[in-house]
Amino acid sequence: MAVYLCHEQPDLLAHQATIVASRPGGVVLDRSAFHPGGGGQVSDAGVLEASSGRYAVSGISQEPDERGDAVWWHLLDDAEAELAGVVMVEIDAERRTFVSQLHTDSHLLNAFVYEQFEGALVTGAQINADGTGRMDFDLQDVDNDVLRGLDAAVNGVIADAVPVASVYVDSADAAGTDGLVRSMSVAPPPTPDGRLRVIDIAGIDRQACGGTHLSNTGQSLPFAITKVENKGRRNRRVRFRLDRLS
Repeated sequence: MAVYLCHEQPDLLAHQATIVASRPGGVVLDRSAFHPGGGGQVSDAGVLEASSGRYAVSGISQEPDERGDAVWWHLLDDAEAELAGVVMVEIDAERRTFVSQLHTDSHLLNAFVYEQFEGALVTGAQINADGTGRMDFDLQDVDNDVLRGLDAAVNGVIADAVPVASVYVDSADAAGTDGLVRSMSVAPPPTPDGRLRVIDIAGIDRQACGGTHLSNTGQSLPFAITKVENKGRRNRRVRFRLDRLS
């Protein structure tokens, strides 16, 4: 499943669902607005409200069913709980918005690095629920102070309130488009009909991504680069945060 409900309805944070599989401490739902995580982004968290009470969802586990198809198990904090029937799904809105802000901001950072350093690719990324993250870039012989100063460019785009759109393109076409996939090691999975989801930040950045994002850069808190580290001869690690943490 490469098209998530949170992609189709990004503002949907509460809905009803039916449990289609269950085990102690976990359930599979017929529909779910939880983002499962991946590509360096943490999964959503939230609550399932059942007839027997409210159960915190701590994460999502992708596992194959008997046919080998991927299913998403919603992992409960109560490892002994066994649920059935209809539940109310509630996504942790604060966690979602912090992750979406930082993921959108990381695309802006990526765009400026890609532009200023001759198409440097991403070698790793991590977007955390606490409003902190990092990106690793394939860079050598660069001035780390230049990297540290890129938060000013990111904040300029935040101040400009630039629209952010999610579109789908044919995977074959995407493969021939320079800069659409910028990770050296991973790309988001295509949809069953062979399309790739692309995040388009108007006039700034356009790249494939399966994460959660804002609909406008102006929805983000200010962005701050906190540290640049050398991780080997060719790797630069840029650590950053939302400035609510200052």
